[in-house]
Amino acid sequence: MSEFAELATQVMARCEILGTLSQNPNCLDRRYLSEQHRLANQLASGWMIEAGMTTWQDAVGNIWGRYTSTVPNAPRLILGSHLDTVPNGGKYDGMLGVVAAISMVAMFDGLQRKFPFHIDIVGFCDEEGTRFGTTLLGSRALTGNWQDSWRHLKDENGMSLAEAMEQFGLHFDEVSSASISPTDILGYLELHIEQGPVLEQENLPVGVVSAIAGAKRFTITIEGMAGHAGTVPMSMRYDALAASAEMILAVERTSHQRPGVVATVGKIDNMPNGVNVISGKTRFSLDVRSEDDALRDAALAEIMQQFGEIGAKRNVKLSVEQTHAAPAVQCDEDLKQALVRGVELSDIKPRILASGAGHDAMAMADICPVAMLFTRCKGGISHHPGESIKESDVEASLSVLFKSIENLQHV
Repeated sequence: MSEFAELATQVMARCEILGTLSQNPNCLDRRYLSEQHRLANQLASGWMIEAGMTTWQDAVGNIWGRYTSTVPNAPRLILGSHLDTVPNGGKYDGMLGVVAAISMVAMFDGLQRKFPFHIDIVGFCDEEGTRFGTTLLGSRALTGNWQDSWRHLKDENGMSLAEAMEQFGLHFDEVSSASISPTDILGYLELHIEQGPVLEQENLPVGVVSAIAGAKRFTITIEGMAGHAGTVPMSMRYDALAASAEMILAVERTSHQRPGVVATVGKIDNMPNGVNVISGKTRFSLDVRSEDDALRDAALAEIMQQFGEIGAKRNVKLSVEQTHAAPAVQCDEDLKQALVRGVELSDIKPRILASGAGHDAMAMADICPVAMLFTRCKGGISHHPGESIKESDVEASLSVLFKSIENLQHV
């Protein structure tokens, strides 16, 4: 893989440069339609031009580059990921997939290697949803799933999405022109850090994604009766927090018993939250995910049944509000096998694994076949300044992508 070593060094250096573009001087924080978004697009565009690509920015703010095929009316193979970050984020989540794709195309250009398809690279403008609270804005614009109601979404400073677009030089009512036709797309490939510990645990530089987990999220509200911590006997209490604690342990126990499902309670609010007051009301989040929607929903049904039983036993009121639902996305078998072949040709043991996190590939699956390649990251840490990858793993990732795409022209 030595021919990819120099490219890997370039990728790492470019991720460092992008990591300096932050609206917060104390951490990495680059949000949609910010000045830093503009600068990131300009940087990426410059690198694309150096790689022999033509570039453009679309009507929603995604940055594009095309490595043109010599075949008339050629279809397009799209590679990419996102250039926005979470607040206090890391330097590789999203960025790696854009920068590595550009460097790989530069290698194709240097070798004067052309394909029977265009290679298009996209740097998505908003995957994280940090600024306006709605994720995958950039990729959903491509797939025609942009919602008119989003014009009224506001950021923490009260600026609407429509206003922010105008300020950036874009127009909300023109976003439909960013949508692309599914008829000429071969597929979408996304390189991304794993954001989990599996590859590190198995000492593998890369892994091929089988599916992106579908998630359902809920807000669970438990209402009991607040009371004095010293005067209400234990047998006469309707303690909302104690009931919630039992429910949270039921979530953990159920997901342990169902391989392939993960369930998490990550947020809890307690009222009145006094040191000497029995809890009268609690509210907690529930996030359930699996690459198999039926498996996820079966686990969820069991969790909800246990919630009901615990609530009845403890004489507390249970309310459930669903806040999010996304189906699992299965990766395309042909594209997945092309990546597996690229792994094998790079002398790496193939490892197939699911993605528990959401990605732009989920949105792109609405219009074309998708596949993903994961790069090992230290400790599985992501959405954190401690995000870290090895240059040798980037080298391996570039090799796999390069060989996979070369192999695709023969499919």
